[in-house]
Amino acid sequence: MKKLVLATLAALTVAGSTAVYAHQRPWADRSARVSAEDRAALTDARLAAIKAGLKLTADQEKLWPPVETAVRDFTKLRADRANARRQARQAGAAPAATPDPVARLSARADAMAATAAALKKIADAADPLYKTLDDGQKQRLALLTRMERRMGRGEWRDRRHHEHRFRHEWRDRRGTDRDGDNGRL
Repeated sequence: MKKLVLATLAALTVAGSTAVYAHQRPWADRSARVSAEDRAALTDARLAAIKAGLKLTADQEKLWPPVETAVRDFTKLRADRANARRQARQAGAAPAATPDPVARLSARADAMAATAAALKKIADAADPLYKTLDDGQKQRLALLTRMERRMGRGEWRDRRHHEHRFRHEWRDRRGTDRDGDNGRL
């Protein structure tokens, strides 16, 4: 009887602490928002890292300013959108109870068009510079831009891929998945 009580208490403790831990979301902390100054400093640092990593020649240096301007414009576009969403939330602008799907689709299309135009501007500005890069510089550029994606938004894709692989390994080892069935209907 004593073992049953201890086991029950241990299970409740683990379950309770898991629930409390799951409820704490440090990424949702409103005070941890990145300020405009911090965002500008991070953009400066990323651009400086890419430029330093490329080790541009004097002729290539002349082609760098349009690339930097285009990237800064894109960063500003994204920051302005984030600020507009944040201000709408702070103003208490709640989404409509039944949002109009056509209006939402149109707004999304406009946002995508603006993003596409900004990305096209980066591509057009970077093309002359990219054509002058040697193979080592191109490799470093790929490495530097991939590293940025891993540290930022692209990270979730890697985790999802590994989790998906783990599920398959789990199924392969036991012949069944976690639910106990073999995945067949």
